[in-house]
This record gives sequence, structure tokens and C-alpha cells, in this order.
Amino acid sequence: MDSFQIMYIPDFETIAKVEVLADLEQDVADLTVAHEAKRILWFPSELLAPEPDTDPDAFVKQLRERAKGISMPARVALALNTLTEEGLPHFHRLLATYLGGDTFWAKWTNLWTAEEDRHGAVLHDYAHDSKILDNPVLERMQFEYLKAGFEPTWDKDPYRVFVYTSLQERATQVSHANTGKLAGQYEPLIGTVLQNVAKEEARHYVFYREIFLRVLARDPNRALESAALIMPSIDMPGISMPHFREMADVIRRAGIYGPRDYIRIVEDLIKFWSIDKLEGLNEAGRKAQEKIMAITERLERVANMMETRSRAKTFSFNVAFAREFAME
Repeated sequence: MDSFQIMYIPDFETIAKVEVLADLEQDVADLTVAHEAKRILWFPSELLAPEPDTDPDAFVKQLRERAKGISMPARVALALNTLTEEGLPHFHRLLATYLGGDTFWAKWTNLWTAEEDRHGAVLHDYAHDSKILDNPVLERMQFEYLKAGFEPTWDKDPYRVFVYTSLQERATQVSHANTGKLAGQYEPLIGTVLQNVAKEEARHYVFYREIFLRVLARDPNRALESAALIMPSIDMPGISMPHFREMADVIRRAGIYGPRDYIRIVEDLIKFWSIDKLEGLNEAGRKAQEKIMAITERLERVANMMETRSRAKTFSFNVAFAREFAME
């Protein structure tokens, strides 16, 4: 095959799904308006600024002194969350495949991108100001992460894109909120920063789960088939990040985010989408429905096994100055 003939050509199923998305123009417009009406727009320089008429140098000095108390697990979580947020180019590309270009979807995609871009910026600026991480190492990790790419198996299915973003936005919200609670015990500013980020992730979650609810109403069988492929487990955006699995293990042990959080997210979406109540399905739709309804039981077994096999372990990450710390 000619090396230039590698353009993705959508099949009939994908074209049919894109047509369903095209039917959601008014829904998207209404949800975007509702989203912006509830949002208080903030910017990194505002969240990280000293009080007016105070000494900025003294502000940064005091910040760094407070930040010394932030625990190693919280620092690792902040590193992982920062890098995840800075992976935005991957997600803009994936969403723009179906929602970009000269369409009504573009307004949402561009708005989402503009809002998300501030998350990575504020966390990166905080890491720079507070010195809680080795910033040159953090930046090299970011470079390697973006260079490695993010090519999930679901990126050719627009329905799976919405199931994934619903799950991922909620997971990110939980991770940011819990990291903020842990680190904020010692340094209140990062608690405020992550509270703002988490609230915005929550609003994005509301948008995506609402969109998929409308997809289910229009095309329940294919929508359920897509959901059944995604919901049993998801790879978080940072899967290609250096030391991702070890950092994720720290976050699980610290109670910030782990399998049981994912179980609750899946349960909430099954309930919100009323998957158990959908009727009039074809055979493929019914099988997908049954598979989805059995997911939480399987996830419980996985969580139990992981917790049973977990043993005390010592960790060390260059991004956290290679300081060793032990966790149960």
C-alpha cells in the first residue's frame, strides 16, 4: 500500500453515528449556554496572585515555606494530575475529529479546550512557584508524554468518545478534589486551586453525560454497544506517561483515586443513563445492556483482589527529588 494512503475512512456504522450527533445541534447549544451561565471564569494569574498592595516576594517565600509540609503522595498526585492536564493536545485532536471543523460542535470543543488549557497552566505555575517538584524533570516528563502520543482504541467511534469523556471527566474531578483536600491541609492555596479545577471538571462531566443520554434516546442499541466496550475499564490519559503505573499506585494507596472510585463513577452513570430501564432493544442492545449491568460486580472482584494482594512498598520518583517514602 502506498504510504500516503493511510487516511481513516469511516464505515457505515460511524457515518450513522455522526448523523445522530448532527441531530443534537440544539441540545449542544442549550447545554453550552447552561454551562457558561453556571461558570465563574478564573485565570491562573488570579488564583496564584498575592493580595493587592502586599509584597510579592514575601508571598512566594511564605508559599514555599507552607508547601514544605505537603506529603510525598500528594506531591506525586500533583505531578500526575499536572501532566494529565497538560496532555490537552491529545484530547483536542480526538474530539475535533468528530466535533471540530465548521460545525456547531466546534463552539463547544473550542470552549472546552480553552477552559481545560487553564488547568495545566495553573498547576504548572503552582509547581514552579512552590518548588514542591523538580520542575525540569516535570517538563521532560511532559515532553516524553506528549511525544509518546495517546491513541486509544475508541477514537474511531464517536459514541465511545462520549462515554470515555463522561467517565474520565468525573475521574479527574475526584482526583483533583481529593488531592486538594490532602495537600490543602498543609498549604491552603493548592486546595483553592484544585477546588476550582475540580468544579470545572464537574461541569464538563455534566455536559458529556447529558450528551450521551441524548444519544441513548436516539440510538439506544448502538449506544449501549459502545458503552459496553468502554465502561468495564478505561485507560486514563496519562497511560503513556513515564512511571504512570507506579504513580497511580501511590495515588490509590493514598486514597486519592483508585478502583473503588471508578466503581462509584460507573454506578452513577448507569443510574443517570437509566441503562437498566431501557426497553425495546434488539439482541445486540440487550447483550450490551446485560454486560453493562454486570460490570460493577466484576469491578468489585478486581478491587478486592488488588487490595488483598497489596503489600507495603517504598517509592521514589525523580520528579519528587528522588526522596524515598513508604506506603502501606
